[in-house]
Amino acid sequence: MAAYAVCVVEERVLLVRYMSPWGDGSWWTLPGGGVEPGEDPYDAVSREVLEETGYECAVDVLLGVDSRIVPAGVRRSAGEGDHQNLGIFYSTRITGGTARPEPNGDTEEPVWTPLAEVPTLRRAGLVDVGIALALTRPRSGHVAPVPAGGLIEY
Repeated sequence: MAAYAVCVVEERVLLVRYMSPWGDGSWWTLPGGGVEPGEDPYDAVSREVLEETGYECAVDVLLGVDSRIVPAGVRRSAGEGDHQNLGIFYSTRITGGTARPEPNGDTEEPVWTPLAEVPTLRRAGLVDVGIALALTRPRSGHVAPVPAGGLIEY
């Protein structure tokens, strides 16, 4: 289970560059990540934003939930079989701090990226899910899955 921040300001979204620890490159993703045992996802998203970007944020609203299956053949994490990832997406706004890379982590280079440029980037599918949730605000809290392939990673 992971919590992700979708921070859109003036047609720009806050993204961070994920550096794969498995040596298979880097791609853009939303600030966020794993919810620690006993941690509330609401609290996790603020912690993750601060860790990964240097920014303090406030959570405005729960946008939705995404469930995706990462097939065993492309799974990067330890374990056997397919991996289910449950992502919880929140609309957030920056309230303080200064942009900086994550010290000793998997992400670096927080960047305010124009929404129009996102489709041209190598990115995690969760970027598209988060942006779709933020822009359409579906009552169900659900948008169509984003298939991996091309510029889109799991």
